[in-house]
Amino acid sequence: MELVEFDSDGLTMLLVAVTGLGMLLILGVLFRMWVPLLRRIFLPASLVGGVIGLVLGPNIVGVVPDEVSATWSGLAGVLISVVFAPMLIGQRLPRLREVAEDAGPHVWMSWFSTAAQVGIPCLLLYLVFEQGTGTDPLFSTIFEASWSGGHGTAAGMEQAWSALGWEDGSSLALGAATISLIFGISMGTILINIGARRGHLRHLDDKADEVESDVIGEEGSEPRMETRLSPQSLSTLGFHFSLILVAILIGFGFKVLLDPIITGMPLFPLAMIGGLIVHLAISRTRLYRLVDKPTLDAIAAVFLDFLVVSAVASLSIPVILENWIALTVISLTMAVLTLCMFFYLAPRIFKRDWFENGLVQFGTQTGVVATALLLLRMADPNMRSNGYRGLALSRPFVSPFIGGGLVTALFPILVMEYGNLWVGLGCLVFCVALIPLGRMFRLWVPSSSRKRLKG
Repeated sequence: MELVEFDSDGLTMLLVAVTGLGMLLILGVLFRMWVPLLRRIFLPASLVGGVIGLVLGPNIVGVVPDEVSATWSGLAGVLISVVFAPMLIGQRLPRLREVAEDAGPHVWMSWFSTAAQVGIPCLLLYLVFEQGTGTDPLFSTIFEASWSGGHGTAAGMEQAWSALGWEDGSSLALGAATISLIFGISMGTILINIGARRGHLRHLDDKADEVESDVIGEEGSEPRMETRLSPQSLSTLGFHFSLILVAILIGFGFKVLLDPIITGMPLFPLAMIGGLIVHLAISRTRLYRLVDKPTLDAIAAVFLDFLVVSAVASLSIPVILENWIALTVISLTMAVLTLCMFFYLAPRIFKRDWFENGLVQFGTQTGVVATALLLLRMADPNMRSNGYRGLALSRPFVSPFIGGGLVTALFPILVMEYGNLWVGLGCLVFCVALIPLGRMFRLWVPSSSRKRLKG
């Protein structure tokens, strides 16, 4: 990995590009205030601002210079490391009994859906598009990264695809992520209405308030971050951001060591491992008392907003138009796949509150955790089901690996090494093997219980 020195002109260009992203984020917030439809369909300000930047960019209006757009495009692969590095710092791993009862079904279904979201596109690409239209073999890997990973992972995987010689991956993945987000929210809302009519939603409150405004009153605000370090020493944001930077530095060291062995390994999963090392290193020291997980999450959220707006604003429209047939066909297949898993697997995996838990899984399969929480809050406003607990407890066994984790980063490498046919077949074999495994660990609900749950 070659290091390049920045001169003052390059740093100035970077500063101008970042200030432009700040303007787009503010415009995204204002547009959500001005256009109630954007709030009703739950589009985040970062995505709205990114679309504004895309319209103003060189592919459409041409207000944004090519140099600024190119800088935005390169930022995503850097910012994703800051998002992932703090994931395991200050993270308490749940006990095995907790995982087995509430998180076990979520862990099982997350891994099953990930294997399906990789295996089916791989086989479709090999059998239909790779031979007939000459579509790049790595095209199959954008769907798990975008449908389960969301816009952040879709943008952050740019370095992984570029290192393997495919520059178009990030733009296509962002297009797929936008499709999955819109489908997930719209279809999830339809599923909630179906569930309410059929009596599946036992915790639904018809008087639940809708989000009328993005401006939260004083009574609704919740102070989360805690300061445990004297400001005379260092600001609490400075301390936590320094922990993140140390984790990224450790991850960079791993990347230097792995580059000759595993070509194309991106930095962000290694930065996450670096975060785990930081966590273990300070967990038995006085420094650990200073760690505030909400502060780390807030820093990651800031960089995720900048990541999404920069990636969407620099999206390559010609690349999407060039691959629209394959993108449309496989996206429709993914939509059918997620619905099949919801209606067939959820009642068989979740022993209680199957509809709410199924919605959580549907949300994570069509977007990000935020989509899952959004749908769950619509179906269970007071969080009386065990859907939120199951999701939270399952994250340490899911997020570091799939839907944007270490395994997601390995999929493009595996496709380049073994081809779509063998990766696709391997993933489907993995799906089949998970079924008896679920029965062995008593995750599979007996047929008599399923009739009672559906009734």
